[in-house]
Amino acid sequence: MAENERLIADIMHAQQQLQHLFAYDRSDPLFSSQLTMPQLKILLLLHRLGDTSGRELAGLLGVSLATLSGMVDRLVTNDLVTRAEDPHDRRVRRIRLSTTGTEMISRIITAGTEKQTRLLRKLTDAELRTVRDAMQAMVRAATEDAAGTEAGDPAENAARRVTDAVAAEAVESVAADVAEAVAAEMADAAAADVADEVAGAGETTAPGRAGRA
Repeated sequence: MAENERLIADIMHAQQQLQHLFAYDRSDPLFSSQLTMPQLKILLLLHRLGDTSGRELAGLLGVSLATLSGMVDRLVTNDLVTRAEDPHDRRVRRIRLSTTGTEMISRIITAGTEKQTRLLRKLTDAELRTVRDAMQAMVRAATEDAAGTEAGDPAENAARRVTDAVAAEAVESVAADVAEAVAAEMADAAAADVADEVAGAGETTAPGRAGRA
């Protein structure tokens, strides 16, 4: 195996370890939101695209306008989106995130940041510089890749925006995870932190988490 392939394999393995260690922190806001997958896709697209027409959203999601209208109705009822007439064409209804919807999506995208910051503080200055450099390299590569992809087929770009919205909006967070994987000490620190939490929580933690499942 070539040296770069071995390094990539090592990084991906360490990242998988981190993903498992961060799984609960990152999934908790999503589970507590009680959103369905179609609703989550709508909120992510609105977060990415901003003010959008119902017809455009329906096309991106691959559903009929009537189906989308029902989904949006429920989001409006839950104060997650707003719907208003297009000022230039009253036949068009434009949809956007409400303040509540924006806050919810931000919590989902940035979930785990507090724990990640706590773990970063356990690294030495030299290790932090390694993480910073790796993160900047990943952001550069992701930016270049996104620019190349946007030049492709518009329909494929739309589908990609639906499936990759979280990663696109949280590219710095994702890159940070990969960068942390470069530093082997990061995985060790995360594992030690989880062990400390389990030991300190005792018997009270399990019922609390089970109640949110």
